[in-house]
Formats: sequence, C-alpha cells, structure tokens
Amino acid sequence: MTDVEISDADKQRRAEEELVATVLASFDGTEDERLRQVMRSLVKHLHSFIRDVRLTQREWEAGIAFLTAAGHITDEQRQEFILLSDVLGASMQTIAVNNEARGNATEATVFGPFFVEGSPRVELGDDISGGAAGEPCWVEGTVTDTEGAPLPGARIEVWEADEDGFYDVQYSDDRTAARAHLFTDERGWYGFWALTPTPYPIPHDGPVGRMLEATGRSPMRASHLHFMVSSPGLRTLVTHIFVEGDELLERDAVFGVKDSLIKRFERQPATAPVPGNRDLGGRTWSRTTFDIVLPPED
Repeated sequence: MTDVEISDADKQRRAEEELVATVLASFDGTEDERLRQVMRSLVKHLHSFIRDVRLTQREWEAGIAFLTAAGHITDEQRQEFILLSDVLGASMQTIAVNNEARGNATEATVFGPFFVEGSPRVELGDDISGGAAGEPCWVEGTVTDTEGAPLPGARIEVWEADEDGFYDVQYSDDRTAARAHLFTDERGWYGFWALTPTPYPIPHDGPVGRMLEATGRSPMRASHLHFMVSSPGLRTLVTHIFVEGDELLERDAVFGVKDSLIKRFERQPATAPVPGNRDLGGRTWSRTTFDIVLPPED
C-alpha cells in the first residue's frame, strides 16, 4: 500500500504510536530495572490519556499552569501535591496496594498533609489538646499483634483539627496543639484526652480547591482523629477513626473512610464519672474505644 492510499486517520494513528514507541525506547538504557518499569508505564498511561481525551493545546497549558500554581502554594506547612493526590483518590489507591489485607489487622487510610515531626510526648491519661478549642473526648484502646499479643511500648502519634476545623500548623502563631505522641503500657493499653472530632474543609483556597469547585465537588472531610502506630518488627500503621453517624462518611473529600474505622463516640453528660477524675468544668464530653492490631512487617 502506498502513502497515497493511507487514510489521514491511519497516518495520524501511526504518528501517535511511533511517538509513544520512541519515548518508550528512550528508557531502554535505564540501569535501574524498577525505575525503567515505572517510567515506561507512566509514559504509556500518560500518552494513552492524551490520545483518549484528545487533549487540546489550551487544556495542556491549563494543566501546566495548574501544576505550577500547586508548586507555588506549597511550603513547609502546606503540601498542595499531597492534597491533589488525596482528592483524586491516588493516595488511597497507593495505600491500598501497599497495605494488603492481613487477617484482623487494622486498616490503613490517608496520611493527610498536616502531620508534623517532633510532636510533644504526653503520658497515659494526659490531654493532647494543648488548649485547642473543642469538646473533650476520652480515647482508649489496646495495641496488639495479629495473634492477640499485647504490644507494650508501642508508639502512638495522634493529631487532629480543632472545633473550628483548623490544625495547629494552619495558624500563624507557631502553636502546638491537638497533636502529641504517647506509648502503651505493659498491657498494650493506651488512653488520652483529645477533642471530639468535627467535620472541616480541606484547604480550598488554592488550585486544588478551584478544581473541586469547577467539578462540583465538596472540600469537606468527615470528622476524624489521626493515628500513626508503630512497634518493632511490625508494620507501621497510618490511619484515622471516624465518627459514627457523621453525614459526610459517604462523601469524604479524600475517599478515606473505611467501615472498620467508623467508631461510636458516646456523648457523656457533665455528671458522668470522668477518667482520671479530670476536672472538665461541668462540660459535656464524649468517649470512644479504638483497639489497634498491627501485622508483621512485609
């Protein structure tokens, strides 16, 4: 068949396929086998997307501008690219493939953009709120392995937003509040005071927020309390627990809700006995139990 007999559509398809092949071949000399695999797969999927939607030049430029804006707004306190990964479900998908189901092990969920290294240590029974506004909440449970053996000395990092929907790092006064770490006792038990979780919007004053608005999606996250739990020889767990009955459970902005992580936060009257005889000043409070199971390291 001569060039004259080839249709314009066939010429176009051939040109596009030849470009993909050329780009893929450019990675043939990559010595790192895993890097070569990842880059070739990325190219295949990226080019497939462009060809599938027939991406226009203007749309490509808008995409570049979007990523540039995400880079400009990212700083030590805010990671817009993690936020983007979260709202596209990429964070949860990565968690899913890296935390395969393991018996009765506690399920993992998104890390979120507001974890900070160097949180203060508190003792068992202490308050992590650090003066943050919100209703007091007593949280307790055990940390065990998949055989049910208690894990003494397991490290538990916890962090959450205040009742106004802000984490400490979102304020400009360098406060440290509603975050801490503690260690389980010889029975694998832990307990601490926190705040009853409330719904809040993810940061939506940047490019990710504008994308959500343009696509008719809400920036709201279901009420939750973050945990990161570790013990030698076992897989570190990054997860959080959600409040039973929260109307946002089925439309969490970052797709982080799992049924096993929905817990009952029982409201307590001001007259109820308070763990540790803490003086709550006559306020109502809540309590919940979260038993944590860590699987062996992969």
